[in-house]
Amino acid sequence: MNGIKYNRILLKLSGESLMGNKSYGIDPDKVTDFVQEIKQIYDLGIEIGIVIGGGNIFRGLSEAGRQMDRTQGDFMGMLATVINGMALQSVLLQNGIDTLLLSGLKIDKVAEEVNPLKAKKALSDGKTVLFAGGTGNPFFTTDTGAVLRALEINADAILKGTRVDGIYDKDPEKYKDAVKFDRISYEETLKKELKIMDATAFALAKDNRLPIVVFDMNTKGNLLKVIKGETIGTIVN
Repeated sequence: MNGIKYNRILLKLSGESLMGNKSYGIDPDKVTDFVQEIKQIYDLGIEIGIVIGGGNIFRGLSEAGRQMDRTQGDFMGMLATVINGMALQSVLLQNGIDTLLLSGLKIDKVAEEVNPLKAKKALSDGKTVLFAGGTGNPFFTTDTGAVLRALEINADAILKGTRVDGIYDKDPEKYKDAVKFDRISYEETLKKELKIMDATAFALAKDNRLPIVVFDMNTKGNLLKVIKGETIGTIVN
């Protein structure tokens, strides 16, 4: 596609990004803002897979979660991502974006079970595919789930939308002299111990040469700029 760098992408959003200014839960205005950004690239014919975390909901359950074992807590987190997926799907549909919600957990009343062939067919047919329920297994983060889904659908890149405009040598919210990288290799990222994703997710992306673009999703127009290959955020490859 002329002027487009990535034709099929996996967009990774944190659950916390849906909170807006709330302490937990879902801010409808923030969801609408994200959908407007997604619609810009959807209207260009970009094939879009999306994975959302569940921290915005699980944060409200964190006190209870500390009383449970890791497996139970992880399943609670996966269910939270299904709730976020349903919320995003509803707003996407309201904005004319045909959407398929798939889940790593078997929960057929609200979502079909993840099937890579079905997901790729839906993308080719012009549907945006939401992947909820993580990997369906405990002990794996939504970052790992996002890389796994990106590989399953043969995405050109995984776009990680954050509240920071890329990768820095140290936390830019704490240190004014933090230096931003426009581009960095997997090896240099590991050497500098930069925390882009959890170790399992990053290793999976590195082993399969899957580019990762980290960018500020809260700035309007940034997602479109990334798709067009403009120098936005940081590329890891």
